[in-house]
Amino acid sequence: MSEKIAVIIGAGPAGLTAAYELLVRTGIRPIVLEKSGSMGGIARTVNYKGYRMDIGGHRFFSKSARVMDWWQNIMPIQADDDPDPNRQDLLMLLRKRRSRIYFLRKFFDYPIRLSVDTLSKLGFRRTLRIGLSYLKSAAFPIRDEQTLEQFFINRFGKELYLTFFKSYTEKVWGVPCNEISAEWGEQRVKGLSIARSIQHFVKRCFRRGPSVAQSDTETSLIEQFLYPKLGPGQMWDEVASRIREKGGTVLTGWEAVRLGTDGQRIEAVEAVHGETGERKVFPAGYFFSTMPVQELIRSLDHEVPPALVEASEGLMYRDFITVGLLVRGLKVQEKNPHGSRLIRDNWIYIQEPDVLVGRLQIFNNWSPYLVPDPSKVWIGLEYFCNEGGDLWRTPDGDLVHLAASELTRIGILEGDAVLDATVIRVPKAYPAYFGSYSRFPLIREYLDGFENLFLIGRNGMHRYNNQDHSMLTAMVAVDNLAAGVSSKENIWTVNAEKEYHESA
Repeated sequence: MSEKIAVIIGAGPAGLTAAYELLVRTGIRPIVLEKSGSMGGIARTVNYKGYRMDIGGHRFFSKSARVMDWWQNIMPIQADDDPDPNRQDLLMLLRKRRSRIYFLRKFFDYPIRLSVDTLSKLGFRRTLRIGLSYLKSAAFPIRDEQTLEQFFINRFGKELYLTFFKSYTEKVWGVPCNEISAEWGEQRVKGLSIARSIQHFVKRCFRRGPSVAQSDTETSLIEQFLYPKLGPGQMWDEVASRIREKGGTVLTGWEAVRLGTDGQRIEAVEAVHGETGERKVFPAGYFFSTMPVQELIRSLDHEVPPALVEASEGLMYRDFITVGLLVRGLKVQEKNPHGSRLIRDNWIYIQEPDVLVGRLQIFNNWSPYLVPDPSKVWIGLEYFCNEGGDLWRTPDGDLVHLAASELTRIGILEGDAVLDATVIRVPKAYPAYFGSYSRFPLIREYLDGFENLFLIGRNGMHRYNNQDHSMLTAMVAVDNLAAGVSSKENIWTVNAEKEYHESA
């Protein structure tokens, strides 16, 4: 009986996609074990007193038609002839995308556009240095890129890298760019360059408007995206509901702590319930893991070669904290002929070096249904840190004070604007491309040796996947099972092939 069961560790986008695909395409029944009480992993929606928060910011856009169709099969898009989405909740809204950089106490378009506005804000001297620096890098690129710094310089020139990439990237990762592998850039920003930005600008001038798919557009250049009416977690709550309806099992509060092995196969997962302490063994024929690779290696019930243990323990992660602030309004406003209104940004990259905050989300602009009182502004400030570090251990009240004071200092918020606040900590949000990452291929080869174990998702593969990439890894893994394919190579090519790349 266990041969017809698959245990899936984690109810994030990858885990839930795998469970759903197994049910609709195979005779295998999934059991999903999720240690938290929420669906969606980092793509969940946090509800604070009716105000909904999108952890990390999730655009529902993909260059993969398969993923786009999958989303729309779960949640229909608001019809053009239905301007009032109040009548139903299970709905995808079509949203305009806008993000900017806040630097020198000014707003810059993101990605940087070579417009009169940008050049005037940068000033003639800095603009000249940027241009000459780019021409130098284009003519004499660094050969054999090894570091993220080299990657950025080759594509944008040293001056633009120092102006708009270096400080923010190091704020995110907590280490210098010259200590981060160029592979991170190859996975996250490969598709974008100054030439691509100019090409996109020219094409944009001669077309009527982008389609929902925008499959020929670099991801960071898209102008609109789909978004669940009540936030990203609404999608994954609905998927979990459908999994249960189709006969699958989704259990919350259960943490996988031990994987029982027999030779080159996984035989069972032992899990413990976080509240009751109850332990239970789940035997199965197939296992999908989205848990951090480091924790997976620790949970194996047999002796792992010391070199692999050392490599696994050296894997590093970056964590972050979101401080949600409910405020009367923002000091920065958007001018129009009828007066002023809330700026239209979905998120803003805070490039200012004198504050710790890295990014600011304005939840009103993701979906107005995240904010029950439209007269208020609901924002989220993201702080990148290390679990257990000083910032991580800072009391919530002090973090709220820090967030409010930093936005006041850089001119985005009035000092007395905060009405309410909450703090959300997210461990292991970003698998890091430093530490022992260069030895990850050894870990991958070892774990792929378990014939019935499939590593999928961001933490499951220690790869900075987007939501759609994580889903694709699950889809491909189920493809293999359905077709009787034993190789896992095609799972690892997701987000390594050009058409899957995110750009930034």
